[in-house]
Amino acid sequence: MKINFSMWRKALSELVKMDSKEEWDRLDIVSKWLVATRSAVTIVTLYSCAIGGLLAIRDGYFRENWGMSIVAWLIVTIGLFIAHGTNNFLNDYTDFSRGVDTDNYFRTQYGVHPLVQKFWSKEQHFRWFAVSGTLAVLTGVFALFYTHFSMSVIVLFFIGAAVLLLYTWPLKHIALGEISIFLIWGPIMISAVYLVLSKGTADDIWKVVLAAIPWGLSVVSINLGKHIDKLEEDKKRKVITLPVLIGEKAARILNMVVLSLIYILILYMVFITRYFSPIMLIVFFAGQRVAYAVGVHAKPRPQEPPKDWAYWPTWFSGFTFYHNRLFSNLLLIALVLDILVRTFMPGFWPAR
Repeated sequence: MKINFSMWRKALSELVKMDSKEEWDRLDIVSKWLVATRSAVTIVTLYSCAIGGLLAIRDGYFRENWGMSIVAWLIVTIGLFIAHGTNNFLNDYTDFSRGVDTDNYFRTQYGVHPLVQKFWSKEQHFRWFAVSGTLAVLTGVFALFYTHFSMSVIVLFFIGAAVLLLYTWPLKHIALGEISIFLIWGPIMISAVYLVLSKGTADDIWKVVLAAIPWGLSVVSINLGKHIDKLEEDKKRKVITLPVLIGEKAARILNMVVLSLIYILILYMVFITRYFSPIMLIVFFAGQRVAYAVGVHAKPRPQEPPKDWAYWPTWFSGFTFYHNRLFSNLLLIALVLDILVRTFMPGFWPAR
């Protein structure tokens, strides 16, 4: 079995669709894991970890031991990425066992679902889940030892684990899935990485929580868009997502507000709290994409896929994902530049 690096790149950049079991069987282990866990989406975890680490660097927590801090950052990042994939394994297993992911359900139309497509058995799927989960837990144990069992890290560790495990059932079914996504990939994960790298000694964590909100909003905009896209399918299966509960129009308006708040909060943190410097305004180069996303949400979802739209059945989520990709890269670039400017110009744009 050859290692397929091109599939690794593809799986990390787009959702892979595959109909042939023979083609699936030819994939290497890493490719199967990346495809089955929908890594083009789980990559948002890498960004959350990168943001938490960059904020820790900015605030001076790498000065004592750069080498060990970088190693810890990598271990925690890999562990959380695996944890996200593990959650997707659990999500697919639960929905398949409950009969949700059947009859050409939305989930099976945009990516590989090994259970529905009979690429492997429930027993094999559970083994993949168990191995991934074990690796994720081990990195969590490392974080606890690294921070000398900081109570703050322990609390966030268990809150994060609980929300991840409960997302598929029952949170997603009682209109709490969207807020869970926002909290996990925004304030909780970014703050947790920051706390680990500060070894639990951070005394300005609430500023980090606020700084994490724009990214969390960007992530949940994708999830909310996806739930609007599959509103009718979820309604038939009695999966009460937030769009099912409040209706398509209200959900579209809500997502427009979510997308707008990303940029309003960044302006607030630049000019009011001054936690960010004006360098962070680089993210406004994603303005055209957010305008596309907001504009699309202003109208109901088309009944049929528009001409040349290759990403159906995703529609709203397609545009929010498109925005998120550019916004995320600009956000990281801005944070790196902000660190460099503050390092070489210590008095630049002091916080209030």
